[in-house]
Amino acid sequence: MLELLTLENLFTLVVLTALETVLGFDNLLYISIEAKRVAADKQKYVRQVGIILAIGLRIVLLFVVLQMISSFQSSLFKLDLPFVHADVNGHAIIVLLGGVFLIYTALKEIFHMLVVHDLQGENGDGRAKRTVFSALMWILIMNIVFSFDTVLSAIALTKVFWVMALAIVLSGILMVVMAEHVARFLERNRMYEVLGLFVLLLVGIMLMSEGGHLAHLAFFGYEINAMSKATFYFVLVTLVLVDVVQGRYQRKIMAEAAARSSGRTASPN
Repeated sequence: MLELLTLENLFTLVVLTALETVLGFDNLLYISIEAKRVAADKQKYVRQVGIILAIGLRIVLLFVVLQMISSFQSSLFKLDLPFVHADVNGHAIIVLLGGVFLIYTALKEIFHMLVVHDLQGENGDGRAKRTVFSALMWILIMNIVFSFDTVLSAIALTKVFWVMALAIVLSGILMVVMAEHVARFLERNRMYEVLGLFVLLLVGIMLMSEGGHLAHLAFFGYEINAMSKATFYFVLVTLVLVDVVQGRYQRKIMAEAAARSSGRTASPN
């Protein structure tokens, strides 16, 4: 064991923990949004159990992928239609299904925000309540998709199992700490829920492009290319900046309108 405690392994552990935490943020965001669909007194429990499930699943998936990595990458079936060509493997199917589900979830939640006649729904905002079991099952299913990228990133950086497993556990602890901050922030700033849903939509689109690339999917001879991480983070940062600037500009307009209104009230008739 001592021979494994090298400077290289310790440095890799730090880098991998940071990477796992960053890559796990979209998972954390999904868990926070899904937890809001259960009863208020159960939301913290769902968030914490959801993250624990994510940690356990990543370690199990890490072991499975290490043993069966070639099986996930080998071809399952091919499509050779006049306008569509593909060579689909297990990895591509998991990523594509995850992308479809995230896009569906984000669009459904955005729709509920916009529909006025649903305001008196079971949850007060048009969304039906989930049971704790149902919410945890959906979180567990989506964890499979989110975990794949983090596990493959870990394998790309090191082949030492304990470094990968410990990085996953440490990033999970950080996610538990961040989960409550994210939940409180969304509760105090309801408008940022819209931003969070569009981030999930963006993640879904990224997964769809990645799944299409893994499946060598081509339409009319043009192959699907995966959205680069640089493009994803650039769009993400742009979304956040637009939301922050727009929020501050709106507050400025409201303050100016309030000042003009008070000025007219104070002026003599």
